[in-house]
Amino acid sequence: MERRRFSWKERGNSFSYAWQGIKGLLLTEHNSWIHLGLTLLVIPLAIYYRITRLEWMFLIIVMAMVWAAELFNTALEKSMDFISKENHPQIKLVKDLAAAAVLISALAALAVGAIIFIPRILG
Repeated sequence: MERRRFSWKERGNSFSYAWQGIKGLLLTEHNSWIHLGLTLLVIPLAIYYRITRLEWMFLIIVMAMVWAAELFNTALEKSMDFISKENHPQIKLVKDLAAAAVLISALAALAVGAIIFIPRILG
C-alpha cells in the first residue's frame, strides 16, 4: 500500500466534512434542536453563575458526550435505513441501542447540570 504525503488541504477538507455533518444533523434531526437549545441555555447560565474551572470541564465533557452520542445515533440510523427500509428486528435493535446511548448521555448531562446549578439557583 502506497503512503500518501501529508496535505494541509486534505486536513482542511476533513474539518469541512465534519462541519457538514453537524449542519446535516441540525437540518435533519429534531432532537438536535433540543440539544442546541439546552447547550445555548447552559453556557450563559454557567457564565452568569461564574462556575469553577472544574465545573466547566464537567459541563464541556457531558455536553460533548451528548452531541457525540446524537451524531453516532444519527449515523447509525441513516446507515440502517440505507441497508433496509423494511421493519427488521435486528435493525430495530441497533436503532434502539443507539437511541439508548443518547438517552444515557443526556441523563448524565442533566445530572451534572443539576449538581452544578440547583444549589446556585436555590441558594
